[in-house]
Amino acid sequence: MLCLSEREIVEAVSFAEVIGAVESAMILYERKDFYMPQRIHADYAGNTLLLMPCFSERVFSTKLVSLFPSNTKKGIPVLCGTMILNDGETGEPLALLNASTLTALRTGAVGSVGIRYLNGDDVTTLGIVGAGVQGLHQALCGCAERMFSDVFVFDRLTEKITSFSKKFSEHFPEVRVHPTDRVEDLLKESQVVITATNSLEPVLPNEVSLLEGKCFVGIGSYKPSMREFPEALFKLLKRMFVDTEHAVEESGDVIDPLKNGWIRRGQLMTLGKVILRSEKVKQGSTRLFKSVGMALFDLVVSELIYQRATQKGLGQEIKL
Repeated sequence: MLCLSEREIVEAVSFAEVIGAVESAMILYERKDFYMPQRIHADYAGNTLLLMPCFSERVFSTKLVSLFPSNTKKGIPVLCGTMILNDGETGEPLALLNASTLTALRTGAVGSVGIRYLNGDDVTTLGIVGAGVQGLHQALCGCAERMFSDVFVFDRLTEKITSFSKKFSEHFPEVRVHPTDRVEDLLKESQVVITATNSLEPVLPNEVSLLEGKCFVGIGSYKPSMREFPEALFKLLKRMFVDTEHAVEESGDVIDPLKNGWIRRGQLMTLGKVILRSEKVKQGSTRLFKSVGMALFDLVVSELIYQRATQKGLGQEIKL
């Protein structure tokens, strides 16, 4: 079994390769060419344990991650975990991966597939709300997908923006990073806005003038109790795009708008359908893509990482 650390995963694949893998996973999802049992979601003392299995013809995978929101105050990652990739024919374990790095990469790529299909090539300004690990990877993958010249960043903890800027500039030194004191200022400057927080209430103002005509990508709200977007945003939408059908049961950013009548069920569409139909999403309209994630993303991306790591001689072989 090949053991792959954070450093080795990052060396194995490019952002562009991961974005391509996630797009292929969205197509697999639409074609139902996989088996994905419902993930086990256990909450205890404000923390969450997720167990996420998935099967394809060639491989199957199991991701086990913990989410401890208070870790931000301790200066350690919110998400920790492991990922096991197995041979689909024999069941033998192929690889053990750092699930924190895998999750950061694949989720960043999910946001960028949203950027790819909901925007033209002419967008130049990106806003990131939440400067943690996931906010950083949304920005990295976003700039791998589109030639953003400026990235505007807001976080309630200003020290996180300093760390964000340093790590981001190692990859894209030519892109200007602008810390913002108010999310309103970020909205005024950004054509594409990505939210990556653990907030229980909207992190954007409920003001139509600041929201209309932009593209929004929601990453953070993965529980029914969580919401990142205000009522005004949903009332601007003709369609709302999601990554999976079960988003209607998992995220407060889908559950609450449906319950309150801000959007109708018929307005929801999976992004995979847009990809398969090669549909053009009208530019200039207000667009929203909400992701809750799924094990299929982890399976497809971990298989890619394993293949590239094997080709490049990365990782350490271990026997159980």
